[in-house]
Amino acid sequence: MFGSIDKSKGLLFVTNDLDHSLRATIQKMHQEIEGFDENRLLNTAPEDLKRYLVEKYSVTPITLLRDQWYADHHDAPVDVRHDPMRWIDDRSRPAMVAGERVEVRVPFEGEAELFYSKANTFTMNPPRASIEKNEVVLRYDTPADQPRDVRPLVDRVLDEIEQHLGWQRSMIHAHNASLPNTVGQTIHERRSRLLAQSQRAEALGIPIRRRANAQNTYAVPSVRRKATPTLPLASTAQFKPEPVLALELYEHALKIVQDMALVMERSPDAFKAMDEEALRQHFLVQLNGQFEGKATGETFNMAGKTDILLREGDQNVFIAECKFWKGPKAFGEAIDQLLSYATWRDSKTAILVFNRGVGTSTVLSGIDAVTKAHGNFKREVNWPHESGFRYVLHSNGDKNRELTLTVLVFHVPQ
Repeated sequence: MFGSIDKSKGLLFVTNDLDHSLRATIQKMHQEIEGFDENRLLNTAPEDLKRYLVEKYSVTPITLLRDQWYADHHDAPVDVRHDPMRWIDDRSRPAMVAGERVEVRVPFEGEAELFYSKANTFTMNPPRASIEKNEVVLRYDTPADQPRDVRPLVDRVLDEIEQHLGWQRSMIHAHNASLPNTVGQTIHERRSRLLAQSQRAEALGIPIRRRANAQNTYAVPSVRRKATPTLPLASTAQFKPEPVLALELYEHALKIVQDMALVMERSPDAFKAMDEEALRQHFLVQLNGQFEGKATGETFNMAGKTDILLREGDQNVFIAECKFWKGPKAFGEAIDQLLSYATWRDSKTAILVFNRGVGTSTVLSGIDAVTKAHGNFKREVNWPHESGFRYVLHSNGDKNRELTLTVLVFHVPQ
C-alpha cells in the first residue's frame, strides 16, 4: 500500500505495517528462546524466564496526555510562494515575508515508533506531525498580514491521531493478551526438546562434542520497546535432570488434609483440647491410610525435623509443618523452618495453620502479608480457596529452584 516514507516529512501511521511488526516481534521472541544456551535455559525457572520475555516483547500503546499540552509562538519568516492569492514573480524560489510560528506540544506515553505504524484500519489521508522525544509537535506558520486561528487545526489533527491510535490499540491488546501463552508454550517446547535430546545422547554412549553457536540470521524489524528488562540470573553449568513430582499426588494429599479438617469441624468436642502433636497424629493417620503407611511425623530432613513427611520411593512428595496461629512473626519463622530442611526434591510443601479464637480474616491477611514480604517469595499462584493460599518460593541459595507452598487455615474448637 504505502511505500517507505521519510519521517522528516511528518506523515504519521504510514511507514510500517503494524500487523507485520507485531508478527515480527513474536518471531524475534521465538528466535531469542531458540538462541539461549541450552544449559542456561534449562537452569532458569520457566516462570521467571516467561515473565522476562512477556515484559520484553509486550507492546505499550500510545496515550496522548492532552491535559498536559502547551504552546509557544514567536516571530518567524514565512514562505508564501504557494499562496495563490499573492503575486509571486518566481514560485520556484522561496518568497519570505514577516510572520509568526505557533508550536503546540502534546506529551505522550508509550512507544514512539507506533506513530509510524499503520493499523489494519487506516485512512488514505494520514495526519502530519513531528515526534520529538516524548512529545507530538504541531507547527503552524502564519504571515503577519493574514493571521489565523490555529486551534481548530490543532483539534482536528489531534482527533485524527487519536483515531489511528484507537485502531492500533485493539491489535496491540490482542498481541499482549496472547503473549503469555505463546511465550510459555515456546519455552516448554524447547525445554522438552532439549531434555529429550539429552536422554538420547546419554543412551548413545559416545562422547558428544557440541557445535559452536551458528551465526545469528537476519531478524525482520519488530516493534521497538522503550526499555529492556533484565534476564533472570541462572547458571550455564551442565544441566542435570531431576525428578518431577506429580501435582496430582500433591493435590490428593491436600484433599485428605482438608477432609480431616471437616471432621474436626463436625466433632468439635473431640478436638478442642488437643495440642499440635495430637492434631498432627490425626492427619498422619488419614495420610497413611491413603498412601500405604508412607507418611511419617517428626522425620529428620536436611537441617531439621518436619511435622509431616510423605515419601514415594526416595522422593519427598509432601512435606508440611503444623502450627497454631501465634501471630505474623511466628508464621514467618515457620516459613524459615520449612525452607531450612527442604531439599531440592521437596518442591511441594505446606503449612497447616490451626486457629483458635482469632478472627479468620485477621489470620488470612497476616499470612498473605508475611509470605509476600519474605525474602524467598517469588509469586502468588491463582488457587481460589476460601481459607488458604498458594505461593511459589525459591529454595535457600538458588532462585531457580522453586518450591510450591500451600497454606491452609483450620478452625480448631476452643
